[in-house]
Amino acid sequence: MSKGPGLFSDIGKNAKDLLTKDYVSDQKFSLSTSSDTGVAITSTAVKKGGLSTGDVAAQYQYNNTLIAVKFDTESNISTTLTFVDIVPSTKTIASFKLPDYNSGKLEVQYFHPHATFTTAAALNQSPIVDLSATIGTPTIAFGAEAGYETTAGKFTKYTAGISITKPDSCASIILGDKGDSITASYVHHLDQYKKSTAVGEITRRFSRNENTFTVGGSYAVDSLTVVKAKLNNHGKLGALMQHELIPKSVLTISSEFDTKALDRTPRFGLALALKP
Repeated sequence: MSKGPGLFSDIGKNAKDLLTKDYVSDQKFSLSTSSDTGVAITSTAVKKGGLSTGDVAAQYQYNNTLIAVKFDTESNISTTLTFVDIVPSTKTIASFKLPDYNSGKLEVQYFHPHATFTTAAALNQSPIVDLSATIGTPTIAFGAEAGYETTAGKFTKYTAGISITKPDSCASIILGDKGDSITASYVHHLDQYKKSTAVGEITRRFSRNENTFTVGGSYAVDSLTVVKAKLNNHGKLGALMQHELIPKSVLTISSEFDTKALDRTPRFGLALALKP
């Protein structure tokens, strides 16, 4: 694959990951194993409120083809096939979920040193087609995406964005929700080893005349432990600690408080991912 501007979905991804990734509000346990033949199996159990769910997922890679199958406790079977370089500089992803025969989806990604293109279509009688394109370089990129419902003959979404990436920082602006919202974010690494990172994001929703401003950061205490925190102007405070118990096995503890309603019970989450 080329080292071009990346996909449109990568615009603003660094800030989003810092502010949302690994902040869990439920209890999750997963166990991953792999065989000598290259098959990786992951079993996951999740408890959210009074509801418990689980699934077993298997992955197998053969040359440029990746096969992923997941079985869950609701009797669903999800399958994803990923093919790299069927045509040079492309990635093709086919997915479907049984017993929902209308869940099929086909996506093709094309990578060029100065552009990327993505086309995705639902495989049913009234498909929605998603298109996205990004032009630029790994340093600066401009992109747009749109979703079109073929049966109704109307756009379901259209979004545009720009990102600027430097070795120690990245910034992005995204105009989304059919022009109803604009989000600007900035991520800055505070040291050359990227142990400390600060992030700020502001979203303006025009129809509601509402602004949401969020600041956060992460700090690597040592090679095994990372702590993160975030706070928005609505008073929501989140924090987490992630510790590698043994190589590739991670414990995550997170919580969220409403600083404007301290009488409410805080939300806590716990995730344990074991990979012997």
